Amino acid sequence: MLKCLLLWALSLALLHAADSTVPGEVTTPFPTITHLAVEWQIEGDDDLDAVCELKYRKEGETTWHDGLPLRRVPAGKSQKTSPIFTWTNRLSGSVFDLEAGTSYEIELKLQDPDGGSATKVVKASTRPEPVAKADALLKSGSKVDLNAVKPGEVLLLADGDYGAATFNRDGEPGRPIVYRSTSGKAVFSEISLTNRKWVYLEGVTVNGPVRLNGTEHCVVRRCTIRSQFGIKAYKPGMMNACIEDNVITGIREWKPEIMGAGGDNEGEGIQFTGSGNVIRHNRVSGFRDCISHMEDDGAVEQSCNDILNNDIDSGLDDGIEADFALHNCRVMRNRLTNCFVGISSQPGLGGPNYFLRNVMFNIILEPFKLHRFSQGDVIQHNTVIKAGDGLGIHTSEPFDHALITHNLFIGGKPPEGVKYGGYGPGRGRAVDAQSFGEHCVFDDNAYAVIGMPFEGKIRTWTFKELPGTDYEPHGRIIKVTAPYPEDPAKLYQAPDLSVLTEAGAYAGQKIPLYGPRS
Repeated sequence: MLKCLLLWALSLALLHAADSTVPGEVTTPFPTITHLAVEWQIEGDDDLDAVCELKYRKEGETTWHDGLPLRRVPAGKSQKTSPIFTWTNRLSGSVFDLEAGTSYEIELKLQDPDGGSATKVVKASTRPEPVAKADALLKSGSKVDLNAVKPGEVLLLADGDYGAATFNRDGEPGRPIVYRSTSGKAVFSEISLTNRKWVYLEGVTVNGPVRLNGTEHCVVRRCTIRSQFGIKAYKPGMMNACIEDNVITGIREWKPEIMGAGGDNEGEGIQFTGSGNVIRHNRVSGFRDCISHMEDDGAVEQSCNDILNNDIDSGLDDGIEADFALHNCRVMRNRLTNCFVGISSQPGLGGPNYFLRNVMFNIILEPFKLHRFSQGDVIQHNTVIKAGDGLGIHTSEPFDHALITHNLFIGGKPPEGVKYGGYGPGRGRAVDAQSFGEHCVFDDNAYAVIGMPFEGKIRTWTFKELPGTDYEPHGRIIKVTAPYPEDPAKLYQAPDLSVLTEAGAYAGQKIPLYGPRS
């Protein structure tokens, strides 16, 4: 009897130990220009009830600011991918919208009712804005001078036809090599920056691809690119790049017969793999995928990539494809108009990956494609207006550990019997999401339906009224007067949706600048 009691006590102790948290190392990988990531490795917490508050301040200041808490990420692995990707047991998250080139202190308070609470303070710095120094040496030159530039120099390119160019010179930290056209009339048929470091390309026109394979700390800024493939960074990818204020135009027209993954729509606007990259304020249109991660065996680690304030139009498959993001990729404040799928996370690899304050109009299939067992998607303060289902996530491969809150989803009457790329836009529900795991949260979202009676479906719960109980306990139905894409095959201009503030992208925020800055 005594032996049985001892075994029972031991089993209880082991069970409690598995539920308690053992804090491990804290890291701040791949800082970007305006964001910092925090990864706190842990052991235990099998019941997933550990939480971690986050505060931050500039180094040297006394006042702490509240940040979003870290997300609990259980160890896991992808399913049905090639290869299989794994991720560790941790708490993880981002500190948002910081100042460039600034040092911060980050305070973390881990609490677990089963034991293992801890407090840590870590320091990290954002990257500075990637610009040439004010006293950089300016030199005028042409095609013959491209590979005679030294670190710290700016080559002012003469107008003319440069043909296909391969650059073979590297800059240095704090002393980049800059190739700059002030008129936009330095015209290339294609450009290769393969394996370059600290090289900046500014203001040129390229009628073909710009290749960034194997690059580090490179910049493509204020360029005009017209090509079936715009900017490409295949394995080993690009690291710590900045792609900003460009106009990138493809060859694909908005036609129903070539939409979707199986459509005749080959061509990518910005396609890359790697980590620490900032892709912001670009105007990208006329591609299969306008901005895209690599997938499956084409992907290396894709963490801490920022896709911010881009203006995206005519994405025949995905407007933004954030597939195979491992953690702390941030897709924020983008405007997507006329896209087959708005934003894809197919799959997210544990996360958290953040999809915040994006605006979408005339999305055909799904505003958020969380397929292939996606894990760790954080979807907040987005605004969606589309024919068919406002939020339709149509997959038989359940996603999990998703947080879907404070969004505005507006669906409505779809065209009868019409398919696009073999798919319909949904039946016109406010939400239709039926296949997901036990750790997902749907709450505080606002919904509307235009042109037909209101209905939504979350898991097996079909509803005509809100709030709900297990899902959407604070959700609400709203009445709206808004532009509506009655004919999804039509090419719509991006409408002004700033009046739609309830729960969505503009709630409590200024209207962001989409696309290139002047």
